[in-house]
Amino acid sequence: MTNITPVLVQFVNKQNQFQKSLGHLAAWLALSLVLLSALVVVLRYGFNIGSIALQETILYNHAIFFMMGMAYTLQQDRHVRVDVFYSQMSASRQAWVNLIGGLLFALPALVFLLWVSWAYVSGSWAIQEGSSEAGGLPYLYLLKTFILIMGTLMLLQVLAMIMESYLQITAPTHEGVKHLLVQKQSDSKEMF
Repeated sequence: MTNITPVLVQFVNKQNQFQKSLGHLAAWLALSLVLLSALVVVLRYGFNIGSIALQETILYNHAIFFMMGMAYTLQQDRHVRVDVFYSQMSASRQAWVNLIGGLLFALPALVFLLWVSWAYVSGSWAIQEGSSEAGGLPYLYLLKTFILIMGTLMLLQVLAMIMESYLQITAPTHEGVKHLLVQKQSDSKEMF
């Protein structure tokens, strides 16, 4: 166990740092979403100019914003959780819930998502799928690619969550594990 602990701690640390960086970058998409929406309103109602491509850009931005922020939300422990008992549990029991939930529910769901979306995305790439709207964006295949990116990011973060929970259960006194727990508490106090 002690030989693998530093490797697991390092993976969890690097994965968490990667997701934080990506999450902070994705947060800027919220600003672009607001600016694009304002631009559409001003053009439409101020100058009577409509643009399907600009409206689809908002849709693409919104989809990418959510897909790129999902793993960060999980890393920050800000995801939706039906919390009836979890908040009342000890840290050790919470780790067990996260470990079992990750192994039995999250991992299989993400593997399934990646498996079924592969054909969907590759089919879109094969025909260079674009918008079905006249004047729309010709890049629907690029947007669909974010399904695979999101699934991969979530899979990596779920693996990190599983490893962190496993370490918390099996090696709670290891310095690296203590550091992970301190970092997790620090992360929960600040969103950005």
